[in-house]
Amino acid sequence: MQRVRKAVIPAAGFGTRFLPATKAQPKEMLPIVDKPTIQYIIEEAVRSGIEEILIITSGQKRSIEDHFDKSYELEDILRKKGKEDLLKMVEEVSNMVNIHYIRQKEAKGLGHAIHCAKVFIKDEPFAVLLGDDVVVNKNGEPALKQLITQYEKVEASVVGVQTVPLEDVSKYGIVEVSKSHEPRGRLYQLANMVEKPKVSEAPSQLAVLGRYILTPEIFEMLETQAPGSGNEIQLTDAIKRLMTRQTVYAYDFVGHRYDVGDKFGFIKATIDFALDREDLHEQVLNYLKETVKK
Repeated sequence: MQRVRKAVIPAAGFGTRFLPATKAQPKEMLPIVDKPTIQYIIEEAVRSGIEEILIITSGQKRSIEDHFDKSYELEDILRKKGKEDLLKMVEEVSNMVNIHYIRQKEAKGLGHAIHCAKVFIKDEPFAVLLGDDVVVNKNGEPALKQLITQYEKVEASVVGVQTVPLEDVSKYGIVEVSKSHEPRGRLYQLANMVEKPKVSEAPSQLAVLGRYILTPEIFEMLETQAPGSGNEIQLTDAIKRLMTRQTVYAYDFVGHRYDVGDKFGFIKATIDFALDREDLHEQVLNYLKETVKK
């Protein structure tokens, strides 16, 4: 069994839901309190044992590379001013993991973006983390680590899922669980995946939420995948075709997931992350109480 040591983070989208903020700034660099969203994703990957990360970018995403690069001038200034805590923080950002970059030259969808990683991944199983989903599991393993653990048991592709309200199923890819195979705890063998079904047509309420462990055979599916929804190459369609060749599983991971690609989800994440910090908790809590009174 090959160990999962590489991860792919697609970050080539335009972030239109956050315009005008994303007109000149990648949505992945929008901060939750004082840390860019994409850094939370990378930290989860590192805590899960990932050693190499490929970020799929586009022409307006240079600031992502700059953020994770070494900043000699800034470090020198902080060192001269004796700001050792800030210096350590900045150095840790650039040293946390090996990060590589490639540009998705055309906006052809998530499946096309993943296919751009073929040369980087080669013939290894790999992780995919979508930047719109930040998952917190304070008292246990990161969501991605949970999926890797399941992959090591079944040696097959595993998609991360959680139950969503019935009225929200049309926002997500929804999985259909195999009726001929009993679940293994939170692990389900899949029979089908449906992209953004109508409420009346949803096979379950288990939604795919931005974490995947995929076998390298997915690239063969993506190479020949016809455009689907939005006239784009959809990863969901390729995974469905992969099911005809090998077993694919879904794992109902433990953790609180924030949809930071949604404005209200982003606001909720900012409030909760601020409340979780010792230096901000009391101020934010008091402000919220005062606001509610008003």
